[in-house]
Amino acid sequence: MQIYLVGGAVRDRLLGRPVVDRDYVVVGADPSQLLALGYRPVGKDFPVFLHPQTNEEYALARTERKSGHGYAGFAFHADATVTLADDLRRRDLTINAMAQDEDGNLVDPFGGAADLEARVLRHVSPAFAEDPVRILRIARFAARYAPLGFRIAPETLALMRAMTADGEVDHLVAERVWAETRRALTEPQPSAFVAALRACGALARLFPEIDALYGVPQRPEYHPEIDTGVHTEMVVDMAARLAPGDALVGWCALVHDLGKALTPADQLPRHVGHEEGGVEPIRAVNARYRVPAEFAELAVLCCRQHLNAHRALELRPGTVLELFEKLDGFRKKERVEQFLLVCEADKRGRLGLTESEYPQARWLREAYAAAAAITAATFVDRGLAGPAVGEAMREARIRAIAALRQ
Repeated sequence: MQIYLVGGAVRDRLLGRPVVDRDYVVVGADPSQLLALGYRPVGKDFPVFLHPQTNEEYALARTERKSGHGYAGFAFHADATVTLADDLRRRDLTINAMAQDEDGNLVDPFGGAADLEARVLRHVSPAFAEDPVRILRIARFAARYAPLGFRIAPETLALMRAMTADGEVDHLVAERVWAETRRALTEPQPSAFVAALRACGALARLFPEIDALYGVPQRPEYHPEIDTGVHTEMVVDMAARLAPGDALVGWCALVHDLGKALTPADQLPRHVGHEEGGVEPIRAVNARYRVPAEFAELAVLCCRQHLNAHRALELRPGTVLELFEKLDGFRKKERVEQFLLVCEADKRGRLGLTESEYPQARWLREAYAAAAAITAATFVDRGLAGPAVGEAMREARIRAIAALRQ
């Protein structure tokens, strides 16, 4: 029995990145041997076991054969005759198909180290085409490693296009699409995820509402980048910069302008009412991928209210209070900050404006703090009750916001 460290841990160690998770492959063994050593089996689909002390995952070397559509349509074979090379060959990318033995020696049968050096994301074998999840995964890896200069190999992109054309993408289940998208939004350059899906045609199949933004013009005095799709890419990258690792802010940034794809051609490049027009497309995407309620609700709010944030310095105090109330900000105060991060990403996610100031956010934070400091206790102590307390609080909050401008 031989044990090898495999996959992401080997890749990240060679890149000089922190190693978070360690996965191991066991060659020359069967389940009974691992059970006898105290390993605990995990699940039913794969021959995976947890180490009795470290709880790290150890998988028996296995091969797989396509047996149906989608990522679940596989038959697996694992026994003591499966070699390490057999196991590595079934993996998606060469940079994920490396192993390290117990002495620290690198096992690299498919050139993963050379592709790391060349900054290339390349598939291991034609078997890549058998699993549509790999399209999402390679797009997610692009979002993670694009800042390091990685690109998708032309032959791999061609294979991804063929998979999309063959309809494999249509068999992806909603939960898996959402899981990979959510993870991609935590990476440093989420635009690379969107761009990779678009380059292979999968964006139009999975997120037609986002794909429809490309080629839609905006007014150049507000959007020097002009193209709404390009703007969306810039916004998600700015969101990743302002709120690193925050998929909620990233999701709201990604879908905030979906209404612009619905603007009639005779009104372009103006987009009057796009903030309300974007609500139904957002709801459609949220429903399709069973997006968590927290994400779904805030995405709609950001779509509807982002222009009010941009106009904050011009709004009446009562309208500013209404904005906070619509965000449910006095019960869920974190929403105000999340909303402001999305709006700042929208404002700075434009050509030539990435380093610009966004004073609206500073003003709205001050206004929110002033309003939130007004509580019911003061008015109850004065003898008010019922609806009169709420009305008095509202009036006091408006006065507190107005006082900031004096």
